[in-house]
Amino acid sequence: MRKTILVTGATSGFGRAIAEIFAKNGYDVCITGRRAERLDALKRELETAYGVQVTTLQFDVRDRTAVVNAIDALKQQISRIDILVNNAGLASGLSTIDEGDMDDWDVMIDTNVKGLLYVTRQVLPMMKEQGGHIFNIGSTAGKLVYKNGNVYCATKFAVDALNQSMRIDLLPYSIKVSGINPGMAETEFSLVRFKGDEQRAESVYRGFEPLHAEDIANTVYYCATLPAHVCINDLTITCTNQANGIYTVKDSEKVNTANKG
Repeated sequence: MRKTILVTGATSGFGRAIAEIFAKNGYDVCITGRRAERLDALKRELETAYGVQVTTLQFDVRDRTAVVNAIDALKQQISRIDILVNNAGLASGLSTIDEGDMDDWDVMIDTNVKGLLYVTRQVLPMMKEQGGHIFNIGSTAGKLVYKNGNVYCATKFAVDALNQSMRIDLLPYSIKVSGINPGMAETEFSLVRFKGDEQRAESVYRGFEPLHAEDIANTVYYCATLPAHVCINDLTITCTNQANGIYTVKDSEKVNTANKG
């Protein structure tokens, strides 16, 4: 029986790359996102290239009613989900806590934490009978707080806590849970954080090669295809020129220059 994967936030970045690598390897794919035209385009692309079944679900993970309705409708078409990738997430703004935009806070908390919970809760009944694998896409920001990251970091620390608690709660059902925590990656992430400011977004990655979406997709695929008795619980992934959520090669150059002075 062909396996099925559901990927949230599949219209760009990690989600799109994850959907593609699994389709390439013969999985049927359910893709979710807010942008219908991108979902439809990806569906056509994957079905044409790989001959798999692609199901699109247009909704915003922040909207609990929309999540429930979409996945209830999916259950009429598909009886089981083998892999769930909670990829939908974002950062909005970059400021000190005393100057933070509360609308930005709501967007990040509702997307990164509550949206992940809404989707997981609805999909789990489709996994419990046969087992499965849940991937929650976190961040190095969920391992180490950085300046002005406050609420975004808090949401990713919450994802890390949910990874750990899900593993405990889902042990009786043979459902694996893996936390994948990327560092700096050249996707739409910074463009969204800086609200369309392309110059500011591009400057984040200037001077070194960051991670690419395909790097994370390859990692998820590797973890998903390990033997049934093996689970990678938690992975933190950076490019070679990033040490952690704070330090990159650019920071090292500043230190070296200061020392020479």
